[in-house]
Amino acid sequence: MRTAESTIERLVRIEAREAVLQGDLATPFDATGLVIFAHGSGSGRFSPRNRHVAGRLRESGMATLLLDLLTESEERVDAYTAHLRFDIPLLATRLIAATDWAKQQKDIQSLPIGYFGASTGAAAALIAAAERPREVRAVVSRGGRPDLAAGALENVQAPTLLIVGGRDLQVLELNRQAYDRMRAPRKLEIVEGATHLFEEPGALEEVARLAAEWFKQHLKPSA
Repeated sequence: MRTAESTIERLVRIEAREAVLQGDLATPFDATGLVIFAHGSGSGRFSPRNRHVAGRLRESGMATLLLDLLTESEERVDAYTAHLRFDIPLLATRLIAATDWAKQQKDIQSLPIGYFGASTGAAAALIAAAERPREVRAVVSRGGRPDLAAGALENVQAPTLLIVGGRDLQVLELNRQAYDRMRAPRKLEIVEGATHLFEEPGALEEVARLAAEWFKQHLKPSA
C-alpha cells in the first residue's frame, strides 16, 4: 500500500479564461494515472466525501487533482443564487482547462486521465470527456446527474461507471435513462441501502472501491 510519505502534494493555480482556479494535486511517486475531480452542487475541493475517495485512489496508484470549479468570489455569489453550480457548460469548460493544464505539466503529462464527477459535476465531466476523447480514458459518476449532460451523452467515448445509491430513487432512474442513451462502454453499479450522499456505514467505502477498480482497469499508461 502506498503511504503519504511517497506522495508529493502541491497547491496549483489553473487559468481558465477569465478565472483562476485552485486545486490540490497529489502524486504518488509511481502513479499510473491522474483522476481529476469535478465536484457537485455547492461543493469544492475540500469536500470530505471526495477527499475520502481521493485518498483511496492514491493508495491504488492514482494521482488526484481536487479542483474548485468556481472562484472564491463566484462561490460567494452562488451561495445566495445557486445558479452557477447548475451552469454545466461553464463547469465543463473549466474542467477542460484543467485537463489541458495537466497535459502541460512535466510531472504528470504522461499520465492517462480520468474524471470523478459527483452530482452536477458528473454532467460536466461527461461533457468534458466528449470534448477531449483522446485525453480522457475513463469517467466515474457518484450520485451524478448525467442527464444534465444533454446531447453530449452519445458522444462520450470513455468507459463510464455510474454509481448510484439504491435508495436514491429519482437519481437512479435518471442514471438508467442516461445509461440507455450512452454508446461508450458503461456500467451501472447500485450501492444497496445508500442514499444520495452515501452517508450510510460502508457506502462511501464501496464507492471508493468501485472507482479504484474502474480506474485501474482503464487508466493504463500503455493504453
